[in-house]
Amino acid sequence: MITAEYCRLFARYNSWQNTSLIAAADGLTASERWLDRGAFFRSIAATLNHLYWADALMLERIKGNERPQDTFTHSLTSPSDWSEFKGLRAWRDAEIAQWAGSITNSDLNGVIRWYPLDGSDKIEMSKAICVVQLFNHQTHHRGQIHAMLTATGAEPEPTDIPAMP
Repeated sequence: MITAEYCRLFARYNSWQNTSLIAAADGLTASERWLDRGAFFRSIAATLNHLYWADALMLERIKGNERPQDTFTHSLTSPSDWSEFKGLRAWRDAEIAQWAGSITNSDLNGVIRWYPLDGSDKIEMSKAICVVQLFNHQTHHRGQIHAMLTATGAEPEPTDIPAMP
């Protein structure tokens, strides 16, 4: 279905797009980043935080942790400090790139099992589908952030893969 090269490509894309959005958001004040803009997670900052924590949860699941929520908590409000967020996001992107750089095609085989955040029954899903979900989820919410930033007059980079440096 997917390959290790697909993972490396999308890890690069993830890092590039996050860097672009953060650079565009650097021109906003903290109040502007937290302003409710009518998006699903309301603000640019909350949506960025959701992505940061959701990436951590899914990457841990892919690595075999059935209960990553026991180690850390998904939060829309933390980190609240922009400088801290930028450092943590860069670290998470490097973690994703390191994971993608270390896997082989055979590492994408198998099934992942985990317990959802709401405490419902254990979920079981193809590892390859979970990896696709990691990257697809990022793209979905970054599109929302891109739209919110554009509405402020900020200019994030294009989102098309052929435009990736």
